[in-house]
Amino acid sequence: MASKLFILRPTLGQGGADRVTLTLLQAFDRQQFAPILVLMSREGAYLEDVPGDVPVYHLGGRGLWTAWWPLANLLRQHRPALLFSTSSGANIIAVIAYKLSHQHGRLILSERGLLIRNRVIWKKRLMLWAKRLLYAQADVVTAVSQGVKDDLITRLHLAADKIQVVYNPIVTPDLPQLAAEPVNHPWFSEDVPIILGVGRLVEEKDFPTLLHAFVQVRAQRPCRLLILGEGNGRAELIQLAQALGIEHDVDLPGFDKNPFKFMARCTLFVLSSRFEGLPGVLIQAMACGVPVIATDCPSGPSEIIMADGQDGFLTPVGDAQVLAEKILFLLDNPEKRDAMARHGRESAERFCAETVLARYVAAIEGTV
Repeated sequence: MASKLFILRPTLGQGGADRVTLTLLQAFDRQQFAPILVLMSREGAYLEDVPGDVPVYHLGGRGLWTAWWPLANLLRQHRPALLFSTSSGANIIAVIAYKLSHQHGRLILSERGLLIRNRVIWKKRLMLWAKRLLYAQADVVTAVSQGVKDDLITRLHLAADKIQVVYNPIVTPDLPQLAAEPVNHPWFSEDVPIILGVGRLVEEKDFPTLLHAFVQVRAQRPCRLLILGEGNGRAELIQLAQALGIEHDVDLPGFDKNPFKFMARCTLFVLSSRFEGLPGVLIQAMACGVPVIATDCPSGPSEIIMADGQDGFLTPVGDAQVLAEKILFLLDNPEKRDAMARHGRESAERFCAETVLARYVAAIEGTV
């Protein structure tokens, strides 16, 4: 009989963790698991793609600090064999609800990013204290990269053997089909190099540095910059592009559930982040056969790009000058672009869904 598996998330929005959760829901063997999706709020771009055999419950749109009570009631009602939180923010209420409902199944938490990444405000200190207290209650904590695992050990004082590094299942079987879909954007019908960025328009992605690098590149070569994603930094980026005089060569078309078709057709891909956990878009771009440049930020890029200069370039965080130099080098060297794309595709095979799914199953069941 399949084990009842609760998977907890705030929503099923546009982030990488949302897409990973959807991949797991689609891929889990139904003879082994009976997955049930539990959301804080029933919304998100990927919600319509949830398999039809997966029940979806929502906790009424309550905030993280109050959702523990309806979650505890739901756990008492269903008594799942497994509770798996795939959201860093939801992990705290997962532990509280698990303890209050007197569950005897396994509790699995997933940490997807660094615990303290920029300004340390009181709320972040409170979250850190709560995680230090509660994460030890889990049967296992999965970390999306070795860098995240090291951070958990340092900041939460968790035992190393309680944490399992499980990469995200990024390279899915449908990726080639999605990459082959047509792109409805006029730039791709013109013979001008396109630099692509993908991610939420938020501070940690540091798209301003990419814009500052692009203005240096644009001064020397005809090219264009396309950034896919949404976020509260949109207005700031538009204003910056205008101030730099590059607004006609920069486009922010918004979020697209299928970034692969853009990746497969762009000239090169750039990740300009200040912080990451494991940047799935970097892996996706490599799997699509496009040369990549990424900041050597904590954490993830240096675990994905295995040989700097061979399967991708790593650049210092926030350094627009070096980023521009690497972009210009690749634009001027098509043979290097082709070689880097080939090596990058090979490196991305480590993140194929079938291989990673086996690690997830082992962590969930406690057989790692």
